[in-house]
Amino acid sequence: MRVSTVWFLIFVLFTFPVLSSSHWWFMSQVYALGAKIMCNNIAGLVTYQRQLCRENPDVMVSIGKGAKLGVEECQQQFKDQRWNCSTVARDVSVFGKVMRKASRESAFVYAISSAGVVHEVTKACSRGELIGCTCDTKRKGRSHKGFEWGGCSDNIGYGLRFAKLFVDSREQERDARAKMNLHNNFVGRRAVKKHTELDCKCHGVSGSCQVKTCWKVMSQFGVVGAFLRERYHSGVQVTVDQSGNELVKIMADGSPAHPPRDNLVFLEESPDYCVPNTNTGSLGTTGRVCNKSTPGHGSCGILCCGRGFDTIQVEEVYKCSCKFNWCCYVKCHTCRRTVDKHVCKSPDDNVYNGNGPHLTASVANAQSNSQNRPAKKLLGDKRNKRRKERKNRKRGASSLSTNSLSRGDRENKKL
Repeated sequence: MRVSTVWFLIFVLFTFPVLSSSHWWFMSQVYALGAKIMCNNIAGLVTYQRQLCRENPDVMVSIGKGAKLGVEECQQQFKDQRWNCSTVARDVSVFGKVMRKASRESAFVYAISSAGVVHEVTKACSRGELIGCTCDTKRKGRSHKGFEWGGCSDNIGYGLRFAKLFVDSREQERDARAKMNLHNNFVGRRAVKKHTELDCKCHGVSGSCQVKTCWKVMSQFGVVGAFLRERYHSGVQVTVDQSGNELVKIMADGSPAHPPRDNLVFLEESPDYCVPNTNTGSLGTTGRVCNKSTPGHGSCGILCCGRGFDTIQVEEVYKCSCKFNWCCYVKCHTCRRTVDKHVCKSPDDNVYNGNGPHLTASVANAQSNSQNRPAKKLLGDKRNKRRKERKNRKRGASSLSTNSLSRGDRENKKL
């Protein structure tokens, strides 16, 4: 069975101790010796990864952090969609059976994980936490835009190379799924490189910008995540060519073509994420909080798959009456408020007695209204109903006794 890349990357994070840069110089020999033992015992690593692990123990922590960063960003980007990148406890694939299908979702997970590794390794390099990596000093002199190159540019080249060596070496089968994973790993790495920007500092008298020094830095990882989410929606379904060596997409006229380099690719259509399915790993959308006032992603219409929603009241705790105290902190009170939350109904909520026909709109609304009545009003309705029943029983008893008496009188008269 193919082991998920994300699982063993996160496992690295918890296997290796996190050492500060100041401790490194005193403990490098001890750490390297321990790394050999730990690298040999990490489950799921291929031979070349174990070699890289033993030779670069300081980079392993950044690799694990990068995978964790990818998972968090995935959940942030898909929090308002039917598949919300939810993780499954005690599952080696982290995301459950969803990763078994070569779908858009698997494509995004591989890309965001690969991007996370590049991002964290490059950051660690810029912070001086890695022995074999320093700032990028290749750019020197005056730029054609009029500024001077200087400062500490992010050495993204090092992050790209190490991520490619470590992550891509897992795909040894060279089948269609491996080719898909390699392509999406590349898209993730390229997304980080594509979203670099200039950071500049002005030099001159009284803050003037007579001389401007600039250096290259990576964008916030959320920018990379948003870009890859766009690539997810414009993903291309592919297959392998007749030789089995390359991925191709089939054009409208039936001819094969190479997929775009920046697009995510997938082999299979996504499963239905509306209802739970143990075979596909879908958790369904029952109980998910939705927005009833806006259309699009996150709306109750889309997220609840047409099943409708229930409105519940919950109490929120938030900070209020915040004041700035000199110097230098903000003091706030803790306040509470009751807000309405809309949660998606279960598929079973729309079925009468569990197996009958679907409820009509009027019956469903009547039940919904009765469920939303205040508790006191419902209790009063029940009491009034019981009183009416007692009165009806008394009236029936009295009329029965009257009728029996009248029949007795008539019989006496006859006698």
